[in-house]
Amino acid sequence: QVHVMESGGGLVLAGGSLTLTCEASGTIFSASAMGWYRQTPGKQRELVARMSKKDGTTFADFIQGRTSISRDSAKDMVTLQIHDLKPEDTAVYYCNVWTGDKEYWGEGTLVTVVS
Repeated sequence: QVHVMESGGGLVLAGGSLTLTCEASGTIFSASAMGWYRQTPGKQRELVARMSKKDGTTFADFIQGRTSISRDSAKDMVTLQIHDLKPEDTAVYYCNVWTGDKEYWGEGTLVTVVS
């Protein structure tokens, strides 16, 4: 069984920065891809950034230039840093783990950006 745990959400002032961390544990052998998605009420979950052994690193257009993503493969851990946060970045951020044949999600961590 795979367990995905996120941390780092919270209340942030607009213009500030935030670091989100995700760690996958359990019966997993070096995930093929790990990344972050976000969702706001009434909208579909959308990709923020993702690191894949096969496809490389992908960033959503809305976050391009103000985010970085890094991965510690030995620990199946992925870290997302977002800079210059905007109120529209307010969302629940979810960690996604793809093992190559199965997909796992964390429970999500709320990020609230206030002016």
